[in-house]
Amino acid sequence: MNDVLLEMRGITKRFPGVKALEDVSLSVRRGEIHAICGENGAGKSTLMKVLSGVYPTGSYDGEIRFDGRPVHFGGIRDSEAVGIVIIHQELALVPNLSIAENLFLGNERRGRGGLIDWNRSNADARELLTSVGLHENPVSPVIQLGVGKQQLVEIAKALSKEVRLLILDEPTAALNDVDSAHLLDLLRRLRDRGITCIMISHKLSEITAIADTTTVIRDGRTVETLDMRAEEATQDRIIRAMVGRDLDSFYPDRVSEPGEEVLRIEDWTVWHPTQQRKVVDGAGLSVRAGEVVGIAGLMGAGRTELAMSVFGRSYGRDVSGRLYLHGQEVRARTVSEAIGHGIAYATEDRKRYGLNLIADVRANVSAAALGKLARAGWVNANEEIKVAEQGRREMNIKTRTVLDPVGTLSGGNQQKVVLSKWLFTDPDVLILDEPTRGIDVGAKYEIYTIVNRLVAQGKAVVLISSELPELLGMCDRIYTLSAGRITGELPVGEATQERLMARMTTDKEFAG
Repeated sequence: MNDVLLEMRGITKRFPGVKALEDVSLSVRRGEIHAICGENGAGKSTLMKVLSGVYPTGSYDGEIRFDGRPVHFGGIRDSEAVGIVIIHQELALVPNLSIAENLFLGNERRGRGGLIDWNRSNADARELLTSVGLHENPVSPVIQLGVGKQQLVEIAKALSKEVRLLILDEPTAALNDVDSAHLLDLLRRLRDRGITCIMISHKLSEITAIADTTTVIRDGRTVETLDMRAEEATQDRIIRAMVGRDLDSFYPDRVSEPGEEVLRIEDWTVWHPTQQRKVVDGAGLSVRAGEVVGIAGLMGAGRTELAMSVFGRSYGRDVSGRLYLHGQEVRARTVSEAIGHGIAYATEDRKRYGLNLIADVRANVSAAALGKLARAGWVNANEEIKVAEQGRREMNIKTRTVLDPVGTLSGGNQQKVVLSKWLFTDPDVLILDEPTRGIDVGAKYEIYTIVNRLVAQGKAVVLISSELPELLGMCDRIYTLSAGRITGELPVGEATQERLMARMTTDKEFAG
């Protein structure tokens, strides 16, 4: 039997004004986990959309062979019919339907008279959920599940379609360490069952841990394919192939010279908007000019809730505590008041809350401070373009023009637009919530460089991240948060992943 399950030969895909893929070739063996790496905008997702029929035959050049035969897909149903199933980074579940309804949506279990057989649906759903290690009631609404469990539902849905090749686009981007480890273990079990997997990921530690083979794509071209068992298949080798150069360090050097205190909160308490529980409980922290202060915590610890409540009480109810800026107590009861006091917040969910994806770069950059560009209620369009162009240059945003829709940009460039928007407000305090989530190592380095430039200008930065190495590499001090309470504070010189994790998983406060 031929050992190769999938071959893509000479794939070229054009969009108006840009060639997204050029002569890309990919070969995937049966029963392997094949990783695809590349910077944002390299063409990884486009290639998978070609494979899965999102971009149908005729809209690209080249040939796809599956199981030794040429295949032609007019849509996703055609690719699923031969056993190719793709799970996108943005999960395609219907929140208010049950798990069972989602599993068999469009593939319903029918009984007599063509009516849905709910007993069979729920029984089959329970069996599928067990196969992916998920022990939930099939009649539970999907909206009640966390992101990690929703990923497992998507994989169970793929198994219901008798999948032979499972494609996962950034499957762990929104997961915590525990859920990520669970998902990777499941992929290993699927491989043992003979199911072939293609995984797109920016997390190189996961790729080196799980992939059998890795293909690197750069600027729409195949750079190389590595056997991950080989000695030369290291993270550094993958990085060089991705960015076309060496990164001397994952984190750029910075001399820390903190100045006067800029922000301090005391006894900060926030209640859940609909439930009778505290999500932030008596928290206190401070950050000085020219300093990066990190907040570490597990999923659900209250990191985002803390940040959003400080930013004009944009989360929660019955927010109490004291907020000081430059030593003076202030009130920031709305987002407008927070911005007026010099606080900016870059959300972890840039696509939903940080950007207007159908608007252009210009409109997004100016959105948070239009008053600076308005006279008598009218926005000066020429000045707006100048501001956006300045942001594009300073942030190295890769776009043809500031009139391009933000939704057409890569994740890393979208994140730079978010930063440009908030820097235009000229904040004293910049709160960054997961600023490098879902972006590649090269774009991460650029974001880190921007952060260092800001603190060199005297800005105070609060960095929230699920990646402990990122906090250790970028911060001056790190606070740990557990169940809404600050459990410790460590200067980075005394912090380790183990010491941070001990404080992130306790309900008691550490003295140091």
